[in-house]
Amino acid sequence: MAKTVVVTGGAGFIGSHVADRFLAEGWEVTILDDLSSGREENIPSAARFVRGDITTPEAAALIRDGKFDVMCHLAAQIDVRRSVLDPVYDATRNILGTLNLMEAVRAGGHPTRTILSSTGGALYGDFDPPPSAESNSKDPEAPYGIAKLSIEYYLAYYGRVHGLDNVALRYGNVYGPRQDPHGEAGVVAIFCNRLLDGRALTVFGDGEQTRDYVYAGDVAGANFAAATVDLPPRGRLDARAFNIGTSIETSVNTLAETLRAVSSAHSPIDYAPARAGELARSALNTTKAQAVLGWTPKVTLREGLENTYRFFADRRARLETQA
Repeated sequence: MAKTVVVTGGAGFIGSHVADRFLAEGWEVTILDDLSSGREENIPSAARFVRGDITTPEAAALIRDGKFDVMCHLAAQIDVRRSVLDPVYDATRNILGTLNLMEAVRAGGHPTRTILSSTGGALYGDFDPPPSAESNSKDPEAPYGIAKLSIEYYLAYYGRVHGLDNVALRYGNVYGPRQDPHGEAGVVAIFCNRLLDGRALTVFGDGEQTRDYVYAGDVAGANFAAATVDLPPRGRLDARAFNIGTSIETSVNTLAETLRAVSSAHSPIDYAPARAGELARSALNTTKAQAVLGWTPKVTLREGLENTYRFFADRRARLETQA
């Protein structure tokens, strides 16, 4: 009998890649998504789709009664800027929504492994030089990161007190096909669309701020690895947390220049005032993921940007043909 996985947020950018990976491995995939930010076109045809909000009793019933082997939890409020403007909304979606699902797992009594999509870039802050290890101090600058850290504490609690099988994956800045221009990582999608429009690329500050850009297909591979390997014993917060990135700092200037080269476009780069509160540097130490999950990123930044730009160019061409 095939193993089963439910992917919350599976119609979204990262979630749809995760669903694709599990389907490719022969798993039965259920997608739970309210389509508030996800797209129906992202849902794989071989997956079962349930439209629903993770904060509702109906979503809890699906998880409780589904007896899934794995839950990849990606449904979330993902916009850092919105979390700053409306931290109550952010906490309601991200913290209370997750608790609704975790209580459902506990009530169901099935040994479901929950894999939380957490954040590395927004978790560690600017106080320790990168690359950040899982044991580094956590000093999130925005409610989004605070909520993700809170959820990780809850997962550690559910593991220690209730024996639930939980793991947290702390992502760098994920990019790739199907990406929407939300949050900091959305800069790749924004730049691709601007290049296709022949418009200037806007860089805030001097462009030397760095991020750890990790390809969506590699993130999907990390989710599958976390679903199928033996994990360390349950314990403190970082016991079952893993950074998922490349350990490479890439500046916004380098990102812009690489995309211009990939696209063969000549869009100028415009510099705008720096944004308050923006991290100066970010990269993740992935030694633990390599050792425990057997996971390493396989797609180089150049290759990933080529794939991503091609996706946006092809989609633009299809839309123009249909117009």
